[in-house]
Amino acid sequence: MGFFETFVAFRLLRGVKQTRGFISLSTLISTIGVAMGVMVLIVVIGVMTGFTQDLKSKILSVNAHVIVLKQGASVTDYHQVAARIMKVPGVVEAEPFIYTQVMFSAPGNISGGVIRAVDLETVKAGGPKALKVTQGNFADLAAGGPDDPPRVAIGNEMARTLNLAPGDYFNIISPLGTLTPMGRLPRMKPVMVAAVFHTGMYEFDSNLVFISIPRMQQFLGLGDRVTGLEVMVKDIYAADRVAQAIERELGPPYYTKDWMRLNSTLFSALKLEKIVMFIILTLTILVAAFGIASTLFMMVMKKTKEIAILKSMGATRQSIMQIFIVNGLTIGAIGTGIGLVLGVGLCLLLKEYEFIKVPGYVYGLTTIPVQVQALDVSLIVAAALVISFLATLYPSWQASRLDPVEAIRYE
Repeated sequence: MGFFETFVAFRLLRGVKQTRGFISLSTLISTIGVAMGVMVLIVVIGVMTGFTQDLKSKILSVNAHVIVLKQGASVTDYHQVAARIMKVPGVVEAEPFIYTQVMFSAPGNISGGVIRAVDLETVKAGGPKALKVTQGNFADLAAGGPDDPPRVAIGNEMARTLNLAPGDYFNIISPLGTLTPMGRLPRMKPVMVAAVFHTGMYEFDSNLVFISIPRMQQFLGLGDRVTGLEVMVKDIYAADRVAQAIERELGPPYYTKDWMRLNSTLFSALKLEKIVMFIILTLTILVAAFGIASTLFMMVMKKTKEIAILKSMGATRQSIMQIFIVNGLTIGAIGTGIGLVLGVGLCLLLKEYEFIKVPGYVYGLTTIPVQVQALDVSLIVAAALVISFLATLYPSWQASRLDPVEAIRYE
C-alpha cells in the first residue's frame, strides 16, 4: 500500500463541502460505535479479571497453597513430616494446623462457623501474612496461662454480628465433645477476643476464628495431634506440581490438596464466564462494524464519479480496494483508540476511588475490583481491528468492480 492509496483514502474520508455532511455524520456514528464497544469490553473484562484476582488473593490470605492430610487420622509426628516437606523444591513454609466446625454464642446471639488453630510462630508473627488486623493484636493469642480463657481472633463481620470487641468474652461450642453414658456431650469453652481481622471476603469475616494450636488441642483433648500441615510455595501457580512432589516424598497414607483443586469449580466458572462475556461483548463491536460497512457503501455511492476518474487515469482495482480498506481501518482504528483510552481510564478511576459499592454478603466483596491486563487489552484491540478490517472487504471489493465508462456516461 503506497502513498497514492493512503493520500486518496484520507482525501475521500474528509470529503468536500457538497457531500461532506452525511458521510461525516455516518463516519462519526461508526467511530463512536466502535469506541463504545471497545470501552465496554475493556471495563467488563477488567472487572471480571479484577474480581477473579481479588477473590484469589483473599482466599490465599487465609488458606495455604497446599494442605497435607493423613487418610482417616490426625497427624501426630507433624514435626518430622514438616521437615520432610521442607526438602521438596519450591516449598517455603510447612506449618501444622487444626480445623473444625463449631458454634459461637454471645449474650443474645449465636452463630455457626469454623475455628482454625495456627502454630505459635505464626501467632507471634502477627498471624497469616496477608491477614489485616483492624483491632487488637494477633500476637496476644499466645498470651495467658493454661487456666485462663483462650484468646482468639475473629472477623470484623462476626464482631459486628455478635457485638464483640477486643477484651470481650464469648463461648465456643464443639460437637466433638466428651463421650458419656448419656451419649456424646458437646464441649463448651469461654474465650476472650484478642484481635479483630478483616479479609474483605464476607464468608471469612463472618465465620472464621483463629486460635493457637496448644489452646485448641487442650480444648478438644487432642493431645499432640493436628489436622494436617499447611504448605506455602514460591510459585502459587505451581502448587499442583509441588503437591504431587510432596505426595511422592511422604507416600501413603498422606495426601495433598492444592488451592487450585480446592477452588477449581469456582475459578473454572469464572474463567468460562469471562470467555463468554468476551464473545458476547465482541458482538457489540461487530454491530459497530456494520456501521463502518454502511459508511463505505454510502461513500462508494457518493464518490462514483471520483472512483471512475481514478480508474480512467490508471488506478488499478487493487489500488481502489486498498483506498477503501484504508478508509474503513481508519474509522476502526480511531474508534478503537478512543475506546481504549476511555476504557482504561474508567478502569483506573474505578480502581483508585472505588466509588461503586456492592453488598458483601452477596458477592463476598464490598467494592468492584478492577485489574487491566495487557494481554486482555491486546486481544480486545486486535479483535476490534480485525472486525473493522473484515467490514471493509465487501464495500471495497464493490468499489473496485466499478466500471468507469458506466460511472461517467451521464456526467
